[in-house]
Amino acid sequence: MLILGIETSCDETAAAIIKDGREVIANVVASQIKTHEAFGGVVPEVAAREHLDTINIVVNEAFDIAKKDFNIDPDDIDAYASTVGPGLVGCLLVGLNAAKALSLVYNKPYIGINHLQGHVCANFLETDLKPPFICLLVSGGHTQVIKVEDYDKQEIIASTTDDATGEVYDKVARLMGLSYPGGIKLDKLAQEGNKKAFIFPEAKVKENEFSFSGLKTAVLRVVQSYDKDNLPVKDICASFQERITKTLINKTKKLADKYGIKTIVLSGGVAANSELRKKLFALQNEGYKTFAPQMKFCTDNAAMVASCAYFNPIKTDEPLTLEAFSRN
Repeated sequence: MLILGIETSCDETAAAIIKDGREVIANVVASQIKTHEAFGGVVPEVAAREHLDTINIVVNEAFDIAKKDFNIDPDDIDAYASTVGPGLVGCLLVGLNAAKALSLVYNKPYIGINHLQGHVCANFLETDLKPPFICLLVSGGHTQVIKVEDYDKQEIIASTTDDATGEVYDKVARLMGLSYPGGIKLDKLAQEGNKKAFIFPEAKVKENEFSFSGLKTAVLRVVQSYDKDNLPVKDICASFQERITKTLINKTKKLADKYGIKTIVLSGGVAANSELRKKLFALQNEGYKTFAPQMKFCTDNAAMVASCAYFNPIKTDEPLTLEAFSRN
């Protein structure tokens, strides 16, 4: 089954064609990072306009790659899919309406997908991963641990009570004067610092909760204790990253043990973080099976959308009536 997926939930305009939920035929992503750098973050209205300018380009490029490399024509596509939410509504509407229009033009089904479920399905791309498994989903807007019993049977078993992991990274980066996208730059600096330079606290919360507000405050106090010119940025980055990644992996591991599941996977934009991936794969030494998406499938992309449309679509009798939504 060939599905063309479209992703426009935030600041990437993407189109991809996936076969049977796993094989990547085409994967095209146009990033808006350079555009939003000047603003220090994503501006929703600007992002939506860029999606409008770019959507036809990425879709046509995906069709061109499929034709050139696999002799696949638009008429060969079995269904069209897009992210319905959560995300920035103005941005989502661009991809949603493009996918619906394609489904009508080619008389093929339209499939709506949940963005978070899409991130989970990124782990199916070019792998043989099968449920059951425990998934740690970490992104700019969400931090969750999901018990995946089957492709379409999933349960959130832990989540954050305050900021999501990606938000904390960006806010801590801003405290140290790092420009947007701060989380990526913080990760790079952390690799050059001493992770034992500062001992940051771990929140004492329930086993099904994450909380990073105290960690964020602790970093702020350290930053305020130094003159700007003498701030040990690399050591603060390394110490912060050690604490937050250790918390994420340890809590996920405990939940996997609680439910008797020995396969742990990573998903979401923060799945590209070097230390988080390192700690995840280190669990293999303790008898766990671990998976993380290829780097190109961690951040928002349409390949995960098409995969999700195959494995775990939004179930509805009238898909063309699906509307964009901002929150889960």
